[in-house]
Order: sequence, then C-alpha cells, then structure tokens
Amino acid sequence: MYNPPLQYFRHALQADSILVEQHENYVKQSYRNRCQVLTAHGVMPLSIPVLRGNSKDKTHITEIEIDYSQKWHNVHWRTIQAAYGRAPYFEFYSDYIRDVYEQQPKYLFDLNVSLLRLYLKFLKLNKPLEFTTSYKETTAENVLDLRNKVHPKIIPDILHVKPYTQVFGKQFVQELSIIDLLFTQGPESLSYLQ
Repeated sequence: MYNPPLQYFRHALQADSILVEQHENYVKQSYRNRCQVLTAHGVMPLSIPVLRGNSKDKTHITEIEIDYSQKWHNVHWRTIQAAYGRAPYFEFYSDYIRDVYEQQPKYLFDLNVSLLRLYLKFLKLNKPLEFTTSYKETTAENVLDLRNKVHPKIIPDILHVKPYTQVFGKQFVQELSIIDLLFTQGPESLSYLQ
C-alpha cells in the first residue's frame, strides 16, 4: 500500500510478522497506489499514476511501473508539505520520506516497500517483513488475509484509534495515511495505535 492507512498498522502491531503479497495482480482503485491526507480543504486523496502492462487487467503487482511523466511526486510532496508542514514532527520525519520519493523507483511495489520499511522503523515495530513465494487464493488459518480488506471503499470495522489532535479540522478523521499520525504525534504514534 502507498502510505498505508492507520488500519494497516493496527493489524501490523498485533501480528507476529508481516507477509506482503508480491504475486497478486494489480488491483485498481485500492490503497496500492493511493492514500488520503488531511489538508486545509478536507481529506485529499493522493493517487500515483501508473503505466499499464501489456494485458489490460492482469498485470503482476511487481510489474506496475510508475508514470513519472505526470510529475505526481512533486504534487504529492507539495500537498504533504502544505498539509503537515506546521505539524510538530514534520521536520523530524520529512527528510527521510522525501528521500524515498526522490529515489524515483521504477516500480510501484518497490516504492511501497521502501515506504513501509521506513514507517515500521519510525514506529519501532520490529516485526519480520516477509514476502509471499506464490499467489494463493486462500491463506493458512494463522494468517490474517488483508489483501482486499483494507480498501478505500470498505469502512474499517475494527479501527479504534484514540482521537488525537490533527493539523486541520475540528472533527477527528480516522482513515488517513500513517503520515498524519507520525507528523502530528511523533514518537507517541505507537501508543495511539495500541
């Protein structure tokens, strides 16, 4: 997922390890290439444009290329700066995140994994990060399958995060990217997820 929502990290916190699906086909309109941030104008979706593979609907997730011709990374970074530039911990984390953007990985999967590793480090979630070896329709009983459960069109049913002070708005917004929590709560982010 691109800048995953809080729900993703709530599940990661409770897991023994994190198993990332690397053999699925790309799923449109999911968090794989989008996230939500809170701006002065409300919730703003940020979406990474991607180049399509040879087949119309069945492109392997690790083969989805990012379309840098649209300069999305500049727009995303300016939006993040405008939304969180005055947040208490923006300067503490922003350089590390911006560095990932500036590397301009070719593939969406690589960008997402780099950001995920960074966020796990920020949260001090020392969980093994593993990758699937093949695609399986169903998972083992001891694996919580979230491949299509954490999705922008599905309202989370188990997200119970204590409201925290956000940069904008009077009403707490739950289903934002992890960067909202990190930039506003810093080292206390993990306790909010707990």
